Amino acid sequence: MYRTPASNRLHIGIFGKRNTGKSSLINAITGQDTAIVSEVAGTTTDPVYKAMEILPIGPCILIDTAGIDDEGVLGEERVKRTLVVLRKTDVGLIVVEPDTMIDSFEEDLINTFRSKKLPFLFVINKGELQGKRAEDYLIDKKLPFIRVSSKTKQAIEELKEKIMEMAPGHWSPIPLVADIISPKDVVILVCPIDSAMPQGRLILPQVQVLRDILDANAVAFVTKETELLDCINALKKKPKLVITDSQVFEDVRDILPVEVPLTSFSTVFARHKGDLNVYIQGVYALEKLKDGDEILIAEACTHHVQPEDIGRTKIPTWLMNYTRKDLHYEVTAGGDFPQDLSRYKIIISCGGCMVNRKEIMHRIEKARSAGVAITNYGVLMAYLSGILERIIEPFKGGLVKLDMEFDKTIRK
Repeated sequence: MYRTPASNRLHIGIFGKRNTGKSSLINAITGQDTAIVSEVAGTTTDPVYKAMEILPIGPCILIDTAGIDDEGVLGEERVKRTLVVLRKTDVGLIVVEPDTMIDSFEEDLINTFRSKKLPFLFVINKGELQGKRAEDYLIDKKLPFIRVSSKTKQAIEELKEKIMEMAPGHWSPIPLVADIISPKDVVILVCPIDSAMPQGRLILPQVQVLRDILDANAVAFVTKETELLDCINALKKKPKLVITDSQVFEDVRDILPVEVPLTSFSTVFARHKGDLNVYIQGVYALEKLKDGDEILIAEACTHHVQPEDIGRTKIPTWLMNYTRKDLHYEVTAGGDFPQDLSRYKIIISCGGCMVNRKEIMHRIEKARSAGVAITNYGVLMAYLSGILERIIEPFKGGLVKLDMEFDKTIRK
């Protein structure tokens, strides 16, 4: 359970004013002294993430946040960080005390949850205390709530059950490739080894796809692009699918017979974590780029930058060669994502293997609201290599749609 990637866990955000018992509630749910508990208001300063498991949902992350009523300049910054957690939250819990007045702080949260279509539940904590002011308010407003006690463990199990009921369908890992292969199918994974690869292991997207293939009772072969032809020749039957790192598209395309289905790890994750159709539509914005246009390259994790870093070096080089334009680039990493996207002509996202789908969909929705095209690494590289139609072919059946007429027009 503890090795389950954070991106594959249900994210449960716990919000509320200072000293309502948010940290105590986490300790009660986990059955551990996970969060620091103090009578001093504002003990939790930055969001704290705790990996755990709630059966039968499975691996989850509980996010303890600073009080939404924190004060002062530093307090305002803490509140901003608390609200950023909403981008990753699948289920929201708003913690209040029995006899406190629910006011604009909680009402703002309610409005935010509703605008984001995020399921939420009020948790009246410290249920061993007297008072029904909060409960009366919630009943009057017809808002969902449960009364619990972190101290006595009253209704903690019922709270877990309610969390299970609220869990949205999108949080559970969408199949990577298990839905497009069958038991006993042969799938080849092409994993180049270069200076950007970590020593002694594969990268997370490759490992996750490999596990998905094994879970589907299919047969996986892993090779580098330089041994791909040897791998194909050693097989008794044609592979059902070949999945490659996008950076060696052209090498694999030249080796692989045209009748063998081909896609990439980035394309798999574009469907798994985001919206592949949006990415496909977004990539055509490359044809409208002009000198001086700004491009945002959005990485979802932080990593040691290599000399041949894909986001900072390779993609800008490929786009310069393709567009022949003087383009300007900004790279963001980890949780950083600009609030104002209006100055960008296109956003190029990584595969998002280290974050959950909620975060990626948040970025997609922000881009669409701002009227800015967005695509991802795999779709971009397939487009530049002239094989976009081929790499999305395995996911047809109504799942993706290529703008064929536009594609044919711009390729003439």
